Amino acid sequence: MKKKMMIIFGTRPEAIKMAPIIKAIEKDARFESCIVVTAQHREMLDQVLKTFAIKADYDLNIMTPNQTLATITSRSIALLDDVFDQEKPDMVLVHGDTTTTFAAALTAFYHQVPVGHVEAGLRTYDKYSPFPEEMNRQMTDALADLYFAPTSLSRDNLLKAHHDPAHIYVTGNSVIDALAYTVTTDFSHDALTESDTKKILITMHRRENLGQNMVQVFQAMNQILDKHQDIELIFPMHKNPKIRELVQRYLVPSDRLHLIEPLDVFAFHNLAKRCYLILTDSGGIQEEAPSLGVPVFVLREATERPEGVAAGTLKVVGTEQAALVQAVDALLTDPVAYEKMAKAKNPYGDGKTSDRIVSIIAQYFGLSNTVLPEFDDEIDKKRKGTQHEKKSVD
Repeated sequence: MKKKMMIIFGTRPEAIKMAPIIKAIEKDARFESCIVVTAQHREMLDQVLKTFAIKADYDLNIMTPNQTLATITSRSIALLDDVFDQEKPDMVLVHGDTTTTFAAALTAFYHQVPVGHVEAGLRTYDKYSPFPEEMNRQMTDALADLYFAPTSLSRDNLLKAHHDPAHIYVTGNSVIDALAYTVTTDFSHDALTESDTKKILITMHRRENLGQNMVQVFQAMNQILDKHQDIELIFPMHKNPKIRELVQRYLVPSDRLHLIEPLDVFAFHNLAKRCYLILTDSGGIQEEAPSLGVPVFVLREATERPEGVAAGTLKVVGTEQAALVQAVDALLTDPVAYEKMAKAKNPYGDGKTSDRIVSIIAQYFGLSNTVLPEFDDEIDKKRKGTQHEKKSVD
């Protein structure tokens, strides 16, 4: 009898990383899938579903104007409760650190359904950074039964929290698997002008950066554009109206500043690959960029993904205006430092994460006696014992 796997997600990043896992489950005769989306982010989620040709069995459509964390959580639990009663899954898969993730894990616990947590174990150990993601992930780990840790550092974090070592597996990150579906040599976009300028991609959306942090970054970008005539800035603006208001108020118009609408995953991956540098407060981009060969400056005070810092492909620069300008200046004028970042080894995955996860689930249910070998992240092992990476002060 097939095991019913309920996969629950609600945002664009979750969908990207769960898509290859869904594909792996659907081609395995031992399982059947039930796809549930909360649509915590409506339009941006739909773009990913279309790209990967994924059809939801249940679309809870919880998104409302000016939604709060409390309303997202409460509405998700209430609606998921009915879905669980109807479907009676054998296991629930959730991803990462969103409010949907925590709500789904809690609902599964209430129904005594095992939880598999994809991308388990990432930590900053600062409950408000990133907010609310850090505590969403920790609370989900407390409810999980299987832990799919992307790196050995993530596994170490789980062991320190006394989670069962027999149920912790280092799998790599499924976002690397997703790139195999999206990256192509044939791509064009209006923002990719034919000039030989260096394209810098920026994304910002974190709650903790709303306000003065974001203002400082925008002012830094004005300064960088003015100082370096050989660069262009591409900014896919998040749908959050508060972010757009700050963009319009503080970013000075320029023919080398491209304010564009959010990109679907196909366009984003391909545009990012063709950029010279990425500035972001995103988590997923920190993992994708090493496979794209593009250095990343992290616009946060700490990252729960220190493996990329250790590998040399990421640098945590924060949001202070002068420090950001200095960091960008240094990289733009030092080709040796740039090459070192661009060619750093990817510590996050090898493209086999989805197959590993399916093999682990099969063993959990007694459908197989073996699992695929764990992901071997050599760089992370050098950092064993390090918990998180703070912004550098040099």
